[in-house]
Amino acid sequence: MAFLKFNKNELVNLAYSLKREIISANKTGAYCNTSIVTCNTRRYHGLLAVTLDRFGGDRFLLLSALDESIIVNGKQFNLGIHCYGDIYEPRGHKYVVDFSADPVPQVTYQVGEVVLRKSLILSPDKDQILIRYDLLRTPAPVTLILKPFLAFRNIHALTSQNDAANTSYTEIPGGVSFRMYPNFPDLHLQLSDKDAEWKYMPCWNNRITYSDEFRRGFDCTEDLFTPGVFNARLGKGGSLVFSASLEQEEPAGLKRRFTSYERRTPEISGYRDQLVRCADSLITRHNGVEMINAGLSWMYTGLLRETLQALPGLTLHGLHSPAHFEEILDNLVAEEQERLFRRTTQVEAPLYLACTLQAYLDYGADPKKVWKKYGVIMKDVIDSYMPGCRKEVAMHPNGLLWAQVDGVALTWMNAYIGGRAVTERAGYQVETNAFWYNAICFALEMEGAYGPKGSAFVAKWSQLKDMIKNNFISTFWNEERGCLADYVDGFGQNLDVRPNQLYAVWVKNSPVEEEMVPSILRVIDGELVTSRGIRTLSPRDVKYKGVYEGSQLERDLAYHQGCTRPFLLEQYVDVSLRVKGPAFIKKAEWLVEGFWADLSKHGVGAFSELYDGDPPHEPHGAISSALSTAALLTVEYLLDKQKEV
Repeated sequence: MAFLKFNKNELVNLAYSLKREIISANKTGAYCNTSIVTCNTRRYHGLLAVTLDRFGGDRFLLLSALDESIIVNGKQFNLGIHCYGDIYEPRGHKYVVDFSADPVPQVTYQVGEVVLRKSLILSPDKDQILIRYDLLRTPAPVTLILKPFLAFRNIHALTSQNDAANTSYTEIPGGVSFRMYPNFPDLHLQLSDKDAEWKYMPCWNNRITYSDEFRRGFDCTEDLFTPGVFNARLGKGGSLVFSASLEQEEPAGLKRRFTSYERRTPEISGYRDQLVRCADSLITRHNGVEMINAGLSWMYTGLLRETLQALPGLTLHGLHSPAHFEEILDNLVAEEQERLFRRTTQVEAPLYLACTLQAYLDYGADPKKVWKKYGVIMKDVIDSYMPGCRKEVAMHPNGLLWAQVDGVALTWMNAYIGGRAVTERAGYQVETNAFWYNAICFALEMEGAYGPKGSAFVAKWSQLKDMIKNNFISTFWNEERGCLADYVDGFGQNLDVRPNQLYAVWVKNSPVEEEMVPSILRVIDGELVTSRGIRTLSPRDVKYKGVYEGSQLERDLAYHQGCTRPFLLEQYVDVSLRVKGPAFIKKAEWLVEGFWADLSKHGVGAFSELYDGDPPHEPHGAISSALSTAALLTVEYLLDKQKEV
């Protein structure tokens, strides 16, 4: 039995089904993303979006949709569904009787006595979507009609009817190919049935509406080109495979290929299996370069902070692969020289490298080999924060890092409204300085053990370590509140209760005195912890926004002003287990159980980027988040280790 299923009553209720999405991604950087009734509600939705190097490595949506109709006993029934304004036409969802998400997404339609099942597979190693149609029951032969909707545009854009579009086609074995605009690749549409017919019936479907974009106040309509239809005959027990691919396929082999991919797709027997599958889907190997996608379907691949933070969870705690860990880290270092050593708008991100390497050592890596390979990089990162090296951040005479560029948010809390940062946080930031101290201590320890005797790095930074710790405590600790300031600027301590102070007690080499940790945890427990992650701001704050809904303005105000982040559970659970030991296990298990319950929401079988700060904590943001997935894998790993003690 499938791990994730939906029944007819849920599926025909569009208010329910349109909020649930399927997402598949492969190693080439391609994805398939739509709702569970295959009605597109976002500009990012489509059956085949691919990464194109010729356009700078961005992703482009080629095949938006494929509408099915069946003709039985002379009557035609349309199974597709599109939104035009506030009208849905056709309304094929009324024929949907079943949906299951695993091992591959399957939608089952019933029209009278006819039962047709549609199964979707994104090829794991090429830019191709395969869709198989199985006629499970019928009183008479059925004609299956397939109508493709072509987009040929950037996933972040929308397209409209235009004279520049090349609407002609080229006949190929089993189908036709299209290239709507210059420099795009050919999209090959083919069927496994050699007797199928293609009818050229060019038409623009205008004003297709994406309801999620409308709800968010974005441009929400576009025109899609439908070049014609495929017709194929099916009898009871018959099947047909449709392929949309950048490569021309051999039609006779499409069924065999689909079956092979289906057999290779592992069964999902529980929540941890689903976590591991998500972890694997977030790792791409485009052109042989392995990287982490920050979030599907619209976030980017190879981001510095997101990769460093998600890397241990995805590759070590999920896939149990040190080889993947090192390959991705090596690729990241090669790609991110500018941000690592010269300038970045996330000033804490380069320093997080120390935490990433520490997680690798905790997993069992050889410390001598690790330092031999990454020691120079780590030391160069630290040296880059000396005065005169970076314009956005530098070490002050007190040893602490001051980060400031007027009007620019220089941390992970980087939402903007009208070009102005919502949470600028200029000055001494608590997490940046905690990562700073941890990185220096880590580098000194490793260089002292595995570096050359008389290391100049050790001589230089050993003198500063104690000063940094002492000034960290005097700068950030607030005795009255019993917690750390979020940042300190020319006006003094900013006492917004945010989760950034959590990092200061989590890092291996914490600048916080041990006796202060329980008090800081009490504040975090009392104001930030929810059943769906850690809030980005206390509800007691007048700036708090508990629901991530409404216009772009309203959502940006909530993004770091109350929304929870599942990824912060990694730090929270780790610290709490250190402080409370086995007594915290039950609460930690409760904190992750909610995400299992939400697997049938938002991205079906995926782990969302963020949640509302207010109950019932609905999911939002990227459908499948690398940070969330990695954190939940790490929490499972930490709990397993705790239970072994």
